[in-house]
Order: sequence, then C-alpha cells, then structure tokens
Amino acid sequence: MTIRDRSRSNAVIEERNSGMGNLTRRKFLQQSSAAAALVASASFLKAGTAKRALGIQLYTVLADMKRDAPGTLQTLGKIGYQYVEAYDLGAQTPEQFRRALDDAGLKCPSTHGNYSGADPTPQFDAALAIGARYAVSSMLMTSVVADGPDHYGAHSDLTEDEFKKIAALANAIGAKAKKAGIHYAYHNHNFEFIKFADGRTGYQVVLDETDPELVKLELDCGWMAVAGVNPADYLRTYHGRYRMIHVKDFKPVKESTTVLFGPGRPTGTELGRGYIDYKPIFAAAEVSGVEYYLSEQEPPFVDMTALEAARVNYEYMLSI
Repeated sequence: MTIRDRSRSNAVIEERNSGMGNLTRRKFLQQSSAAAALVASASFLKAGTAKRALGIQLYTVLADMKRDAPGTLQTLGKIGYQYVEAYDLGAQTPEQFRRALDDAGLKCPSTHGNYSGADPTPQFDAALAIGARYAVSSMLMTSVVADGPDHYGAHSDLTEDEFKKIAALANAIGAKAKKAGIHYAYHNHNFEFIKFADGRTGYQVVLDETDPELVKLELDCGWMAVAGVNPADYLRTYHGRYRMIHVKDFKPVKESTTVLFGPGRPTGTELGRGYIDYKPIFAAAEVSGVEYYLSEQEPPFVDMTALEAARVNYEYMLSI
C-alpha cells in the first residue's frame, strides 16, 4: 500500500467512526480484509497461470556473451527470459557474473560444465556462487573416451560396457555434488540412443544404472527427437527425474540419426521453424515435474543473429 492509499484508508475509517458513513468500524475492517483477500487470491491465480519458467541456455548466444556478457544478459532480460543456464563464464569471475545477472533481473538455476575431472568441487563452488541449484554435464567424459581433439567423435560408437562406465561416473559425480550442496544432472545428446544387441540403448543403460537420488536429468528434446525417440514418452515414463528440458529444433531430417558431428549432423533452426512439435512435449513436462524450460539453438545462425533467434525462440515457447 502506498502512502496515498494509506491516507485514503485512514480518512475513510475516520469518516465511518465519526458517524458520517453507513458502516461501523468493525464492518469496514471486515470488508477491507475481504477485499485484501480477494486481491491476494487474484494475484495468486494470475501467478499460477505462469506455470513454466522460461529460460535460455547461454550456449545459444556464446559469441555475444564473450563479447559483452552484461549487455547480452540485459538484452535477454528485455526479451522476457527469466532464467539462464550458464555455459562458459569466459573471463568473468562467478561474482562478476552474478552481479551481471542481478543487474539484468535474471536467475541462473543451472550451469553446464565438464565435471568428470578428479575433483569437480571447485566447479560446484563456482556454480553455487552464481546461484545455481543444478550442475549439469554437457557431455560426460570417461577414461574410455579420450578427452582430446576428437573426443566428440569418439562417442559415436560407444559400447554398452562403456555406457555402464558413464553411468558409474555419473553416480560418483552425483555423490560429490550432493556433498558440495548442489544437484548433479545428466544431459543427453543423440549418440546415447545407439541400440545394442539386447535391445537397450546407451541412454537406457544410463537411466537404469544411475541412482535417481544422485543423478537428475536434463532432457535435450531436440537431440532426442533427431535420434527417432519421442521426448514426451520419456517424460511420462520417468516422472520426477527430469528437472530441466532443452527446447531445441532442427530442420527436418531424412531419417533418425545418432551422429553428433560430421556430415550426418542435423541442422539446427529456430523454434517453430523446424519439425518438432513442442505442445505435447510441454504437456508431458508439466505433469512430470520439470522446473525449467530452456531454449537452446545449435549454430550456425543463417537467417538472423543469435540474439534475434533468442527472441524468436522465446516467443515460440511463450505461445504454447
């Protein structure tokens, strides 16, 4: 209540108490309380309609972030985004990044990183310093996948045993994250959907052999879709495990693929301009316990700048 509103209320009370009005003081206060409750209820209902927290993975605007992080965050906030998922802080310290977030009116509930090193605790501490609740592995490296120039390509033909080692590593990282006071989450691409002789996929191995208490999930819907798998099915089946989704689109593919890099790599595009229908995915996510909806677009950006694409992607998510 403003000073002017408070003055008006006091004047009305005085009028009622002086006998100039038709209401007693008690009735006036009762009606005032009822009105306040009605306003509060209306505000609650209005807030309740905004069930989805809309955010963006900063990988989408990585070049802009490296060039002018504070300015880029300001632009994203003006577009309407409420949240960002950090990818690379560049030259900024966590404290500087946090100040830039605050200045832009943004929150950062999750961050991507490579947590497969001997001691990921410093990265967890940095994530906590910028306000993150989740530390997400962009791609999980293991001793069986060389962490070198071709480590992305090496994921294209992983064996079932190697996925079991990835799951074991995820559990170990999750335990360390819990000790540090943050949640760990596993993020998928398309290569996890390689099928093995027993019918399982690499992703199924990871789901089956990770502890839900230690390993949460971030579902990259775009990469799952190009692998020929329906994200909505996984959201419904594994209720409660998915905390975030990447909302990503691709230009139509001739056939499903688990190729992440090289000639067979799918081409990213703005949301609503590819072939993935997010209405059923959002509906499934809403009842599955997903907390954050994060737009992400794979480069290169052809028809517009990355920030222009970020606006298109936001408007698409808002529309559904």
